[in-house]
Amino acid sequence: MALESNERPGKPVAKFEFMLKTDDVYFFDAEDFEDIIHHYLNNGRVALAKKAIKIGLQQHPDSIELKLLNVEVFVFENNLDDAEQMLDKLQLLDANNEEIYIQRANIYSKKDNHTAAINLLNKALELTDNPIDVYSILGMEYLFLDDFKMAKDNFMKCVAFDQQDYSSLYNIIYCFEFLEDFDGAIYYLNEYLAKNPYCEVAWHQLGKQYYAKRMYAEALTSYDFAIISDDTFIGAYFEKGKVLEKMGKYKEAIENYETTIEIEDPTSHAYLRMGKCHEKLNNTDMAKYYYYQTVHEDPLLDKGWLAITDFYYRKKNAEKALYYINKALNIDGENPHYWKKCAKINTALKNYHQADYAYKQAVDLGNYELDTWLKWAEISHLNGDLPSAIQILSQSREFYPENVKLQYKMAGFQLLNNDPINARISLIDALKNDIKKLFLFEEEFPQFAGTEWTKNIIADIKKASR
Repeated sequence: MALESNERPGKPVAKFEFMLKTDDVYFFDAEDFEDIIHHYLNNGRVALAKKAIKIGLQQHPDSIELKLLNVEVFVFENNLDDAEQMLDKLQLLDANNEEIYIQRANIYSKKDNHTAAINLLNKALELTDNPIDVYSILGMEYLFLDDFKMAKDNFMKCVAFDQQDYSSLYNIIYCFEFLEDFDGAIYYLNEYLAKNPYCEVAWHQLGKQYYAKRMYAEALTSYDFAIISDDTFIGAYFEKGKVLEKMGKYKEAIENYETTIEIEDPTSHAYLRMGKCHEKLNNTDMAKYYYYQTVHEDPLLDKGWLAITDFYYRKKNAEKALYYINKALNIDGENPHYWKKCAKINTALKNYHQADYAYKQAVDLGNYELDTWLKWAEISHLNGDLPSAIQILSQSREFYPENVKLQYKMAGFQLLNNDPINARISLIDALKNDIKKLFLFEEEFPQFAGTEWTKNIIADIKKASR
């Protein structure tokens, strides 16, 4: 496995590169070649790593370590058959080399056989004197299997060995979050911070756990400690701003977002949050300015265009809202939320055919909310297409079979469509479900509410319920 590139001096690397430039041939120790190869692999320079392996094996043809690095490159490049053949030969020479088992595990992982990979890694654990790297790989394999408890346990072993292993620390918190064990994450991070009180990463993660539990005061304190630990930690300022927004402290939130811009180049997300804060403060011009700054900074950020859409929609400027929701849809046309927003805007503009299309897109993309079905059916009614409205409500009942709003609306639409037989069935279902909600039918369809037909059905239901 590759060492960190700064674990050994860079002199062998410089000497190797000078040799390549001059076409001279220098002799290196096998260990120097290992360092050179590790350096190139860690920096993604695979071609140079392969060249170093080739020359290294010419000078040290019996080096198992160099051959294992060759296997690592084979695995990286998906030459799995070559890798396995070389591992078979190496295992005959050194059956107790843990790296052989690790590389075999990598091959199984590439083939999506993560259980086999875990078995081999456990064998490597029995052989190695340095188990931490193996625990890290084990953690990743368990993540592939969605076994978050076992993944978490292995990453914890990494952090117990190296308190600065932030990659493993992030993975631990990810596992806690996926398990929805926010209390467990908070306890673990507090234990960690008792030993590492100036770790800005841990304070930042602790703040996120408190935020998830809506413990905003505690989250704010955590982010403050993260900033005390590192006053250039942009993530802490940004998350602190979000907490202050939740607490209604919009001016303070803006100050924190402004700090992120002062520390580094502006980001579209900071501009977006600042726009929302100014809108909450009724600073209309400033809100509009920052929303436009958002899309200027990142024209492909669909949320920026959506923010402008919502801004104009709230200002009852539906024409501009429609223009900007189309911008958002051009970037992310697979977002059902945007199509639903588009449908609402077209409804406000009385573009009912366009609204019908937008609602259909929203549903086709997975938006099955009750009000989506109800409003889509109403749009079909406004388009004069009662059969489609009835079909939409019928489809919606697959998701909401006992919803009384749907049942009363269905009865009304069937009556409008001159279908008293099915209307009677729908009205009876609605009355049996909740006769107290009859007002839903009476308010929407007053022309049918007081008729003898309706009164007779209600009387029959009341009689049957006695």
